[in-house]
Amino acid sequence: MAWGELSILRWLRESRQSRKLILLIVFIALLLDNMLLTVVGRYNGFCIKHEKNATQIQTTKPNIVSTTMDNFQSIFSYYDNSTMVTGNESDKTQPKELHHTQTEQMIVNVTPSPSDCPKEDKDLLNENVQVGLLFASKATVQLITNPFIGPLTNRIGYQIPLFAGFCIMFVSTIMFAFSGSYTLLFIARSLQGVGSSCSSVAGMGMLASVYTDDEERGNAMGIALGGLAMGVLVGPPFGSVMYEFVGKSSPFLVLAALALLDGAVQLFVLQPSRAQAESQKGTPLLTLLKDPYIIIAAGSICFANMAIAMLEPALPIWMMETMCSKKWQLGVAFLPASISYLIGTNLFGILAHKMGRWLCALLGMLIVGISILCVPFAKNIYGLIAPNFGVGFAIGMVDSSMMPIMGYLVDLRHVSVYGSVYAIADVAFCMGFAIGPSAGGAIAKAIGFPWLMTIIGIVDILFAPLCFFLRSPPAKEEKMAILMDHNCPVKTKMYTQNNIQSYPIGDEEEEYESDE
Repeated sequence: MAWGELSILRWLRESRQSRKLILLIVFIALLLDNMLLTVVGRYNGFCIKHEKNATQIQTTKPNIVSTTMDNFQSIFSYYDNSTMVTGNESDKTQPKELHHTQTEQMIVNVTPSPSDCPKEDKDLLNENVQVGLLFASKATVQLITNPFIGPLTNRIGYQIPLFAGFCIMFVSTIMFAFSGSYTLLFIARSLQGVGSSCSSVAGMGMLASVYTDDEERGNAMGIALGGLAMGVLVGPPFGSVMYEFVGKSSPFLVLAALALLDGAVQLFVLQPSRAQAESQKGTPLLTLLKDPYIIIAAGSICFANMAIAMLEPALPIWMMETMCSKKWQLGVAFLPASISYLIGTNLFGILAHKMGRWLCALLGMLIVGISILCVPFAKNIYGLIAPNFGVGFAIGMVDSSMMPIMGYLVDLRHVSVYGSVYAIADVAFCMGFAIGPSAGGAIAKAIGFPWLMTIIGIVDILFAPLCFFLRSPPAKEEKMAILMDHNCPVKTKMYTQNNIQSYPIGDEEEEYESDE
């Protein structure tokens, strides 16, 4: 028994020095966050509400038709939406009443057709704004929270904010499981934004700290972003199957259980009860925001993700208007984008370092713009496969290139403390998902879905050439001596006082410390 306890303690001690386990924790955190984001559904809540309204309209019609006159009774059939007259009527009243009955039957028979293909449904068009606001609420709250989380990680370390994000996300998941109104869904989704801010900023900052080599950092962040992509990919079918065959609360309860498992791993491995502040003062957030190279990288993240953010609430409604799409097709339409994003992040996490991250991002922005411009030309769901695949693949190129560049720019031009710069990256990501759905829904309602796609496509294409400036950004003077010394590669530990390293990351650094 004692030997078993010693083995567990030894494993935990070794795990705290494992970069791969830290990467796994961040991967699971992003996976759960985006599964929760997509399980709520791009379209499920809207379709349920639309079905509810259709049911109310349908059930009120038979009451009008089935009103009885003096001596006759009409029976409404739900099977074929027809009305049958029964009873004995006098010859004088029969023609008039039959005419009244046939008139009501005509009203009932024409009501089901718009529900199949709602081309002129004004309520459906108004849903663009309401659904867009629900989608934007999480990103908006996350956008507001990020500037506070970044500097906080510089003071207390990454472990406590990452664990706090898990706790908040767990509470949000439970609220989703038992919410029964639009207001509660809005509150739960907004609360999720706070948890996402803690998880994403602290998680990416922690990866940048433990993976100090630029190539390894790019590979690690590509894997972590793969967790985000997998959450987007798995979430909709998982939520639909669980909701259909188990119950409304079941997918959220499963996610809550997985969140508890991830929290337990964090508790034992990262020990979030202990604050581990950075041994040096990081560059202020406002100073980073004045760096034009960081702004270009953040702008690429923002505008690339804004494209898919505008598609999420507007595309299903446009499909219902123009293609008469069935409900299962509304979710399947996004499947190519999710799969290609997963491929893109993992593929270009490795290739981007070899081909140049600036070039990878530039090509990605161009492909996003061209793919978005092609979306309105689709005549059916099959016509959406290629454009949506291109959008997801290109956004994967941009994200897997720009996330490592943010850490590289801090190493190159500022102090190697990463909380604030990844707060800026997450702010850019959230601006895309906050402005995209809210503004996109209103624009689609005002000037139409094709013009909405044209606007964001042209914006992405015009922004793409700016990525050329990231080809060889200049270093600050105080960094030049370090970068020119090939025997002293850029590492976070070189800037620490008393050579204290919060995250031991392998034999290479142990040899480096012994040389000193």
